Amino acid sequence: MIFNFNKSHIKRGFLQISFAWLFALVVGAFILLLAIFVSIKMINTEQTTEDAATAKDIGVLLNPLETGFENGKKTLLDLPSETRIYSYCEEGDFGNQKLKVSQKSLGKWTDTGVEISIQNRYVFSESPSEGRQFYILSLPFEFPFKVADLIILIPKNKNYCFVNPSEDFFKIFSDLKLENVFNASSIGSCPENSEKFCFNSQCTNGTIIHESSKYIEKEKNLHYETDSLMYAAIFSDPDLYECQVKRLMARAEGLAELYEKKSSFIAQRGCHSNINFANFIAKLNSAQNDPSLIHLLSQDVENIKNANERGACPLW
Repeated sequence: MIFNFNKSHIKRGFLQISFAWLFALVVGAFILLLAIFVSIKMINTEQTTEDAATAKDIGVLLNPLETGFENGKKTLLDLPSETRIYSYCEEGDFGNQKLKVSQKSLGKWTDTGVEISIQNRYVFSESPSEGRQFYILSLPFEFPFKVADLIILIPKNKNYCFVNPSEDFFKIFSDLKLENVFNASSIGSCPENSEKFCFNSQCTNGTIIHESSKYIEKEKNLHYETDSLMYAAIFSDPDLYECQVKRLMARAEGLAELYEKKSSFIAQRGCHSNINFANFIAKLNSAQNDPSLIHLLSQDVENIKNANERGACPLW
């Protein structure tokens, strides 16, 4: 039997098959890449939506954390995954509180860039503050009247150690039962890898709190008045702290102007408060530009508070 092979037909058939396979591979690769691209887009969109929703949920959670005039409150924020919470402060008039959330997804941190704005809130924290669970403290800020509630965000997975604090200072942590805050007699007694704070004395690898002079040494000196601002400064990023203090001084100035008008109004009806707000308002205005000047308000705050308590017609 004789077989007659035509070489030209074999080559042409081989080329036709190769081209068909090549075309199929190219189209398949294109479809696969398109599917991957669409999937990534969908994942990113879903992640952006999830991060924005989480930030909004945190903002909603802050709303009911109003305190009375004396006590603080604590709540636990429990998130489904490791989260970074970025807290931003925006100045101007009474300013704005902004939050942004980044969550760990497939071993990587998302970066959606989506921020939410919350008015009349003052969040103090590291930026970012990282963890899955966070303590949220709410402390009233009186100056001398109630100005606002300060929200302090503390990651539960991070330990804080205070060396030789006063009993009054540490009482709030005992009362609120914060498990990651420790009282130590020396810096060597602090838990390993804890952030350390020393009172009125030098300490190695620790932050110094000058209670008598009312300032805390961080990257810059953070000045405070009232215990609430002291706690806020301890747990806060320095730039964020100063921005929030400026906002608080602007709010205090606005409230002082309202109380001044109220004082004039009730005086017309024979009830005098005997409080001079003019000097206090001027100093509040100065502290908005330079938060380190807050100490100049200390005596005015005390005088106005005492005058209001002794007056026949209290303004608040």
